[in-house]
Order: sequence, then structure tokens, then C-alpha cells
Amino acid sequence: MPMCRRFLTLLVLIFTTGPLAFAQNFTACQGGSAAGYACDEIDLNQRFSLGAMNATYANDIWGWTDPDNGDEYALVGLSDGTAFVDISDPNNPVNLGKLPTATESSTWRDIKVYQNYAFVVSEASNHGMQVFDLTRLRSVTSPPQTFTTDAFYNGVSGNTPGDAHNIAINEASGFAYMVGSDDCSGGLHMVNIQNPTSPTFAGCYSGDGYTHDAQCVTYTGPDPDYAGSEICVALNEDTVTIVDVSNKTAPVLISRGLYPNPGYTHQGWFTEDQRFFLVDDELDHSASPTTRTIIMDMEDLDNPAFDFFYFGPNDARDHNLYVRGRYAFLSNYSGGIHVVDLANIENGFLTEAGSFDTYQPNDSYNFDGQWSNYPFFPSGTIVASDQSGGLFILTTTFPITTDAAVPVEPPGQDGYSLSAAYPNPFAGNTRLSLSVSRAQHVTAEVLDVAGRRVVIAFDGLVSAGAVASIDISGADLPVGLYLVRVSGEDFSTTRRVSVVR
Repeated sequence: MPMCRRFLTLLVLIFTTGPLAFAQNFTACQGGSAAGYACDEIDLNQRFSLGAMNATYANDIWGWTDPDNGDEYALVGLSDGTAFVDISDPNNPVNLGKLPTATESSTWRDIKVYQNYAFVVSEASNHGMQVFDLTRLRSVTSPPQTFTTDAFYNGVSGNTPGDAHNIAINEASGFAYMVGSDDCSGGLHMVNIQNPTSPTFAGCYSGDGYTHDAQCVTYTGPDPDYAGSEICVALNEDTVTIVDVSNKTAPVLISRGLYPNPGYTHQGWFTEDQRFFLVDDELDHSASPTTRTIIMDMEDLDNPAFDFFYFGPNDARDHNLYVRGRYAFLSNYSGGIHVVDLANIENGFLTEAGSFDTYQPNDSYNFDGQWSNYPFFPSGTIVASDQSGGLFILTTTFPITTDAAVPVEPPGQDGYSLSAAYPNPFAGNTRLSLSVSRAQHVTAEVLDVAGRRVVIAFDGLVSAGAVASIDISGADLPVGLYLVRVSGEDFSTTRRVSVVR
């Protein structure tokens, strides 16, 4: 979400990006563009404008797939409520209607799903948690409709209606976790939603202060000490905090994970094997000139460790990210959505697989543009919400529907091949070998772990088919971990190196 209300008061002037048309027709991504939007390997099925949803501002987004017939729906957070859009035919979306806000309009609204119910929270004053039966969408005959709630939870802020910044749901356990409220010091407010229309308070965790967002799971990862436990990874402004919430009346802090130069620890998501946790930091521009995604190694939950950074292609501000199979889907405000291949995460580097920039004016470090995305539909359709652009319905030109990570060929298939640093760690110098499929200018920069440039190790032309040797001197580098970012006209990638004495 944009900066928490504790740090930012937004005066939002909303303008729609174009006429209030229902949709932008299907446009394939060709030559780096689709209907005027910059893109790479992602097609535009439809843009559903704010006007089509009778709205002036969009925020969060989630999705629901009808288990009976496979129909797919986008649940779009708006300043004045939640829109339900049938995207079963992604080229012909239908606005079924809106669930109005419980009290007043707000920049912040968040939605998650358990079974066939949507759970909606907002920072609107005294909003509480709305519960909506999504199966009602099957029988809408005269859209758009104005919907009403099926249940309401008022257990925030001392059993009176309250507001919350965000909500996480563990669908395996049937518990919701409201965060950023005035209750539990802004920490985990736990709600039993196993009977969705009768939610009940289950417990509270306030031991690490304010939580901005969280992912809560039944743990199946590599740490045997917590097998089968229910844990929440809470993003707590400057730490990645892991809490065992198996006993809701007595949750236990497991650990706090740190990474270099945090600005505002905002949101994150596990890889599917729960070995790594990807984090976005909303205010880390002073630490990195480009979008920076933090990869935490979660092999030992008692000792979560910073692993490496992934640096994006522009200086847009980070926002929500999600992981499906071998891909991470990063919504980066004015930079749009970037799909990153995680196949080589254990080797310390990621590569971009595709992108779609939903915000045309610029890619600057600001709060404009894309808020979030939802990549979990069985069909492979992706939906993304843009604050002024509305709902974007997208499709990758590569398959994302395989939910298990699969091996891929080495990076040479993308027109370049870069070896690992050898020797590594090193005391004197180390070397990387680079080959490119076409002649191009290449730069290799050594960065510290905060993403600041330490030295330029190579800056010159590399001929097609030739092997360039990139030497990195360790004589003047203090002991520690460094990143080597190698960028050409066709690619950009990083390698980790360590200096020892």
C-alpha cells in the first residue's frame, strides 16, 4: 500500500486517463507497445476504465475463481467501495456492480478471499471488515448492481467498529489477520473465519509494533522446527518479523530479519517452496537508484538472512508483489508490472521475463500508477489495478500456469552468457567471463549491498562471439559482500562476490 497514514497524508487529485469508455480492446504487445502502453512479452486484453466502474480512484485488487464453473472475477478496490468484474472472457469483461464502502471513502482498501467469500477492510473511519458472498455474482442479471454485505465484523479496536490498513488470510487454516488497525498496537489482529458469516476474534500479537502487511501460511518449508506450524511473516516498517501464530491466544515471536538500508519494509511473499521471501521496500530510493527487491533466505526461520538484491530496470517506487511458480509479479507504481523469473534464485540472480507499464506519463519515483496485481487465476490471466487507469486485464506470451518451478536453460538463450565469479570469495581479484550474441556496449559495476556503486570494473564494447574477461580488483575493497551488476543493451544481471583477507 502507499505509505501508511502514520507517515503520509495524501491530497489526491484524481484524473482518469482518457475518456470514460468501457474498455480498451485487445492489443498484442508488438515492438514494445500495446495501445500506447510500454510492454514486453505481455499482451493487453482489456483496460477497464474507472468510469466503467463508476469510480474515481482504484487501489488494491484480488481475484476469485468460481469452483463450480471456473468463471473468474476481479475484485477491485476503489476509494468508495469494491467493484466485481467478470473477466471469464478477458476480452469482454462485465462490471457486475459495487459493494459500497461501509462508512466513507478512503485511499486505502484491501481485499482477500476465503472459500467463496470476500473480506474487505479499509482505513475509512469505523469501517470494520465487510464479508461478501461471492456466489451471488453467479445470478446477476442486470448489471451493474449495488450490493450489500452478508456479514460484518466489528472486533477491531476493542470490539467496536474500526479501521485496518490491510488483511492477510491463511486459506489453509481459515484465519484472517487484520493489520495496521488501532488494535494490537497495529499488529496482528486474528479472526476465525472458518464460518465466514460469523467471524470471531481469536487473538492478538502486538509484540513488534505496527504491521503494514503480512503473509500467513501453514508452514511446509525447509526448517523442520516449524513443520506444520502456522506462521505469519509480518512486514513491520523496518524488519521482516516472523511470528508463530499456531496458538492464537499465545503467539510467539520467532525472529526478526534485517536487510541493508531499509526505508519502509512494505510487503512480501514466499517462494512456493518457502525457502525464500521476496520483500518490497516502498521508501528505499536513497539506498538504490533503481527499483530494489530484497530476497531473504528463510531456510532457518530462527535466523532469517538477507541474501541478495534484485535491481529493476527503472527508478519507479516498489509496491505489492506476489509469487506464482517460478515467477514473481512486481507492481511498481509508475513502472507498472514486471514479471521476474525466479529459476536461478538459489544462484543469487533473477532475470526479467516481461513487463507492462500501466502508467504512461513516466517511470519516476512517485506514488502514481499501479497499486497491485493478482496472478493466481487458473487461466493464466493477470489483473492489475492502476490508481488512475483502472483495471488492466493482461496475458503473458509465456505460460505461467505451471505452479511448480521448472529448470530453465542458462542465460545464454537471452543473447548473453555470464559465468560465476571465480575465485569467490577472493582476496586479490576475481574474474567473470562474458559472451554476447551481438556486439554491444557493456558496463560492469561493483555495488555494495545497499546498491551504491563502489567502482566501475568494465566499460567498453564487447564483440559478438568474443569472450570478454571482467576483472575485479579486491585490493581496495573492504571485507564484505558485494554485487557485480553487468548491463548491456540487451540485458542486465547481477552476481554476488565476497572479499576476504
